Amino acid sequence: VQLQASGGGLVQAGGSLRLSCAASGRTFSVYSMGWFRQTPGKERESVAAISWSGRNTYYADFVKGRFTISRDNAKDTVYLQMNILKPEDTAVYYCAASRGATPGVYDVWGQGTLVTVSS
Repeated sequence: VQLQASGGGLVQAGGSLRLSCAASGRTFSVYSMGWFRQTPGKERESVAAISWSGRNTYYADFVKGRFTISRDNAKDTVYLQMNILKPEDTAVYYCAASRGATPGVYDVWGQGTLVTVSS
């Protein structure tokens, strides 16, 4: 499977963005999906993940209540709705695929989309 992330941009603190990650090449529904982010000089960190059915979702504590991960298997796309954005959310966001019903090892990565939150 190949992944293409989009939807990043510049937004003011308190605003919202929705990231999309479109998959192609293989059956999307056999993959659990995740969103990660990275800033210069820091380790890549997990933001959210979703099972292949979409019934189970997982969030990092720092985004709980603000971000929502979802997927549309008919469109081979996973989304990250980001609300109440903070300057510390500024990062390059990556989507990734993990083969299996629930997230495990991510072995396919998209190219990243930059989110910048101004104060």
